[in-house]
Amino acid sequence: MPKTGIIIQARTGSTRMPEKVILPFYEEQSILDLLLEKVKKAAVPVVLATTVNPSDDRICQLAEKHQVAVFRGSENDVLDRFISAARQFGFSKIIRVCADNPFLDLAGIKTLIAEFEKSDADYLGFQLAGNKPSILTHFGFWAEAVRFDALEKAQQLTSEKLYREHVTNFIYCNPTLFKVNFIPANPVVFMRTDVRMTLDTPEDFEIQQKIFAALTNENPNFAIREIIKWLDNHPEVLGAMKKEIKKNQK
Repeated sequence: MPKTGIIIQARTGSTRMPEKVILPFYEEQSILDLLLEKVKKAAVPVVLATTVNPSDDRICQLAEKHQVAVFRGSENDVLDRFISAARQFGFSKIIRVCADNPFLDLAGIKTLIAEFEKSDADYLGFQLAGNKPSILTHFGFWAEAVRFDALEKAQQLTSEKLYREHVTNFIYCNPTLFKVNFIPANPVVFMRTDVRMTLDTPEDFEIQQKIFAALTNENPNFAIREIIKWLDNHPEVLGAMKKEIKKNQK
């Protein structure tokens, strides 16, 4: 039986905002604190994959606090880090989560796991209007799923820095070499281009802190529909997001 596991990609050495995943984000909890507790609810094994850099010792301590297993590997060859982590923990199917997405949708993860379990695809992700993979958007709501042997094949076929740094890019950009499938994203966001919930910059951090606190106070179990409704009721926040989208093109 193929073993599915979540691998969370995290490090402190971000170029645009170092330490963003371990800074206090909501009531002294970091984004990583919130994310680890969320993904544990998906009911599959979870591994946090960080780097061998001593600055990431703090990430390992956080994982230990949440009783989540840790793998330490290459800082820049993230593809190799994922392959090595999956091999160590025996994952043949991987749900890849980026640690800088405080609004990661738990329902989306559960859907992804269920669909990937019965799929023969090498890669499964969510898709927006224009056939755009969610990983290439600014939403920050979704994980993506990939087979271990597809990662190994990608490693053998390319040594380009881009593909070693962005784990799944080579796979979903080469649908003739891999079986690539998509799930349509939630209808409330399918056509949207003005929402940015991925977190790269200090400006993102400030905007998203405000949104997270407001939504949590209204409903601690908020999901995509509640986020979009709140944003539509706060056009000034959407305006600030549009500026960040323009500055941080994907």
